[in-house]
Amino acid sequence: MTNPEFRKNAHKLADWMADYLENIKNFPVKPDLKPGDIKTLLPESPSEEEEEFEKIFEDFKNIILPGMTHWQHPHFFAYFPTGASEPSILGEMLSATLGAQCMIWLTSPAAEELEERMMEWLREMTGLPRNFTGVIQDSSSSATLVSLLTAREKRSGYKINQSGFDGKERYRIYTSSQAHSSVDKNVKIAGFGIDNLVKIGTDENFAMNPSELEEAIRSDIEKGYTPLCVISTIGTTSSTAVDPVESISGICMKYNCWHHIDASYSGTALILPEKMWMGRGAEKADSFVFNPHKWMFTNFDCSAYFVKDKEALVSTFSILPEYLKTPEDKLVNNYRDWGIPLGRKFRALKLWFVIRSFGVEGIRKKLRDHISYGQWFKDQILSEPAFELMAPVPLNLICFRIRPAGITDEPGLENVNRLLLAKLNDSGKILLTQTKLNEKFVIRFVAGQTNTTFENVKEGWEMILEASKEFL
Repeated sequence: MTNPEFRKNAHKLADWMADYLENIKNFPVKPDLKPGDIKTLLPESPSEEEEEFEKIFEDFKNIILPGMTHWQHPHFFAYFPTGASEPSILGEMLSATLGAQCMIWLTSPAAEELEERMMEWLREMTGLPRNFTGVIQDSSSSATLVSLLTAREKRSGYKINQSGFDGKERYRIYTSSQAHSSVDKNVKIAGFGIDNLVKIGTDENFAMNPSELEEAIRSDIEKGYTPLCVISTIGTTSSTAVDPVESISGICMKYNCWHHIDASYSGTALILPEKMWMGRGAEKADSFVFNPHKWMFTNFDCSAYFVKDKEALVSTFSILPEYLKTPEDKLVNNYRDWGIPLGRKFRALKLWFVIRSFGVEGIRKKLRDHISYGQWFKDQILSEPAFELMAPVPLNLICFRIRPAGITDEPGLENVNRLLLAKLNDSGKILLTQTKLNEKFVIRFVAGQTNTTFENVKEGWEMILEASKEFL
């Protein structure tokens, strides 16, 4: 593709992207497809000859687009949102154009220094203390793995990195029964063994029970185990429950446990002064992560990871072959040593665009709007006798179910709610997801997309009411 052709096609794509964002409501939220439907439309082998861009773009519109779930759709109320906004998209376009590999300062000084400053901005915005140092990871899952590995190496004197496990280590990891499944996966990857992950029970609000945590740690010490790390959560995936971080921090300090806080979705709310209670005690933790790519209007991937002991982090991951040595190594942050991959994208650029375009107060306004929509939706659930609220609503995620008259057994209630969920999602007009709380099947509704409006939420509620008539 020549530069003039690139210019022409880039303008065409920019117009298409603007039209897509403007008209996204006209698409079904999710496609009505069966597994394999898209693959059958794709050639089994690549073309030997070059193809015109117009043909490729037409295939994108005719094959790929109909197979997409539209995460930015105003009626996407599933999972948690994956943030996107016009400033973030433009920043991502520039990053792709630069095509930089940002593993060390020398490979792109501006990328390293902008990332350093952006993490300082986020630290200030969320109220974390200045003794935390930040780096952008690709996801909270990676950040949690980084924490586990750093805790492992710091406790072992960096012996396991050198010699491997000798079979004498009996490390234990603790988290709540409501923690994200990535904790289980990371415990396996880090070599601890899933049998050494201790799930702590929760209270009536689905938050970790600190007294049960301390009892489990004491019991393990008596059995000869070494308590290594506690992973608490600010905003669990199922219900946005908030663990008592301050109490957990105190227990971790008492028993010399690394304390990692997973605030993937809800951590963005710490930007609001009225929600800073959720992070009380975070200053005593060892590491903290939240995802601007969820609720801060920044395209995936962009995960903000903070650590108190920078030296322990770097000592865990540092690899210095001759071909990566530079004269500036001792003067800068070479972020290839701050996580798992050596190669790194220029993620800080889109974050810079977002924070400057919205302003901190603009971000706060959107968060407050989303929280007010969630509280309104909660009130609608509470006002309908046939609906049941299944968890507290500290932010904008609502867990609910219908409870038709005459159905009192849990299997029957689960069946009718599964049918309701399927009916809603199969309509293509709305997308919701489910979870289980206290072994009860519940439906989740979260309103946090960048451009979600109160009218969109009202439309979603009306769709739920209409679909539920069949079961009530």
